[in-house]
Amino acid sequence: MKVKCETNELELAEGSSIKEVAEKMNAREPHQALAAMVNGEIHDLDTPLKEGDNVKLLDFDSPEGKEVFWHTSAHVLAQAILRIWPDAQPTIGPPIENGFYYDFANLEVSEEDFGKIEKEIKKILGEGLKPERHSFKGKKEAIKEFGKNPFKKELIEGFEEGSPITAYRQGEFFDLCRGPHLPTLGKIKAFKILKTSGAYWRGDSKNQMLTRIYGISFPNREQLKEYLRILEEAKKRDHRLLGAKLDLFSFKEEAPAMPFFHPNGMAVWDRLVDYWKELHLKSNYEIIKTPQLMTKELWELSGHWEHYRENMFTVEIDEERAYAIKPMNCPGCMLYFKSRSHSYREFPLRVAEFGHVHRKEPSGALNGLFRVQSFHQDDAHIFMQPRQIKDEILGVLALTKEIYQVFGLHYTFELSTRPEKSIGTDQDWEVATAGLKEALDEWGEEYKINEGDGAFYGPKIDLHVHDALGRRWQCGTVQLDMALPEKFQLEYKDNNGELKRPIMIHRAIFGSIERFLGILIEHFAGKFPFWMSPMPIRVIPVAEAHVSYANEVLQQIKEAGFTCSLDASEESLGKRVRKAQIQQINYMLTVGDKEVENKTIALRTRDNVVHGEVALDVFLKNCQVEYKERKLTSSYQKESS
Repeated sequence: MKVKCETNELELAEGSSIKEVAEKMNAREPHQALAAMVNGEIHDLDTPLKEGDNVKLLDFDSPEGKEVFWHTSAHVLAQAILRIWPDAQPTIGPPIENGFYYDFANLEVSEEDFGKIEKEIKKILGEGLKPERHSFKGKKEAIKEFGKNPFKKELIEGFEEGSPITAYRQGEFFDLCRGPHLPTLGKIKAFKILKTSGAYWRGDSKNQMLTRIYGISFPNREQLKEYLRILEEAKKRDHRLLGAKLDLFSFKEEAPAMPFFHPNGMAVWDRLVDYWKELHLKSNYEIIKTPQLMTKELWELSGHWEHYRENMFTVEIDEERAYAIKPMNCPGCMLYFKSRSHSYREFPLRVAEFGHVHRKEPSGALNGLFRVQSFHQDDAHIFMQPRQIKDEILGVLALTKEIYQVFGLHYTFELSTRPEKSIGTDQDWEVATAGLKEALDEWGEEYKINEGDGAFYGPKIDLHVHDALGRRWQCGTVQLDMALPEKFQLEYKDNNGELKRPIMIHRAIFGSIERFLGILIEHFAGKFPFWMSPMPIRVIPVAEAHVSYANEVLQQIKEAGFTCSLDASEESLGKRVRKAQIQQINYMLTVGDKEVENKTIALRTRDNVVHGEVALDVFLKNCQVEYKERKLTSSYQKESS
């Protein structure tokens, strides 16, 4: 029989498996296949093939290959736990973006146990075990095998009738699992337990608290060593620590997970907002502001009351009427659109809002600025005719590229399709999904399709940024929505004078400015570029005799439009310079006898490179260029290298 593998057509014996394809391809070019995509679905290497199958081999460098690798590793972790604590009850153990976790009932572990667990894992990996797939005839047979574990039993009972139920065995360990898995545990060469925490069964606080153990694994030790190095670097960049160190923001018990921004934090905030407004006005967006508190009836009309109520803060006023603090800006923009009549000549109509929203979040999910209950979304809604869909999506992608590039952030796309719970007709979803896909195809960059992860009202393009450490963060989103215009009965007059329903794009680029700011703090390690810096310049007189001239310099810098401070404290010059460096001041200008005499400044950067005597007007011209062009690096970068 013939099958395809990438650009190759291979001749195989009837009944051959993916393993034979991997062996043939490995003979042509070395390939560490872990699993394979067959006609778009992931399978184990021992899966038999049939005539005409299209095979794509997956190694650890592919996202799908990592998932298989880490899912198998989660089973190894569970096997080790049960060998050490036989009474523990395994529940679920999925791969995640970086590694995996496994949740257990009836188990208590601490960091002191990690060495013992890793020792048992090493023993398991040396036993030459090969995961073997087993299929059950139905729920009854599966429950007979796993019924003593109430969590597994609950999962099995939740499966649709007739759906395949499978499990995998490696040695004595047998676990309910759809797979696929590695062909042999010998592929795992490096393994590390990272941390443990509590987690509710199925993420519901009403359910039992479980013990979650996180781990990471790799095909070689060098990759683990590099990962742990990055992990250590990430700890140094933790935005919560840097936020306190740089006096940017804080949290208070009186407002759980709702950040307080300090003057330094507001300085960075204002730079981001000003940049956002500048680009949106240049791109012909209208900017509006809508109320935070709106009636229950509005949220019922939008569908949020039914689909999102558990995440909304609600209140009754005078025991007469229920209200909700908005978790999203969309319904308010719908009301704005309805405030006047519209013509096709206005389209595309681009409406942006930097809206303050609130969402209830599980306490275990809260994480500094990354997951808060009060935040600002840089939403925009674009109203248009169907023929304008592709061009408007391309326009959003171009704006996104411009914004992310100014911060030095690489980004990738995911197209998320219709979820199980949704509103709108099948035809609406088909048209909307096709519109996004056509635009992405024309944009020309690779993207991943994420089945079933769209918003309940439409498909979406998720934009993931990659920071300086290579970590991926989901920030922006572009959603094509034909449901809300229908629900709110939005209309415009076309060129024939007929009333038509507009098509709408919902999009955000920062996503949440709080979360985006947290990402930037870690991306820059607190060392903001000059144009974003809360305190970019500090003047430091060498002695009291130089304070008068230092104030003259300070005044000239402020008149040039830049934020600047003066440190004329009684501490030694060295301590004041060191203090400025710890506070990540971009430029330190020391002035002594020579500078007073020549009307100059002595320039030092925060990386402790001394550039020496510089004319103040030359320095300010460089600052103006850095600020205007929003440069990522200092004008004095080359001199310091």
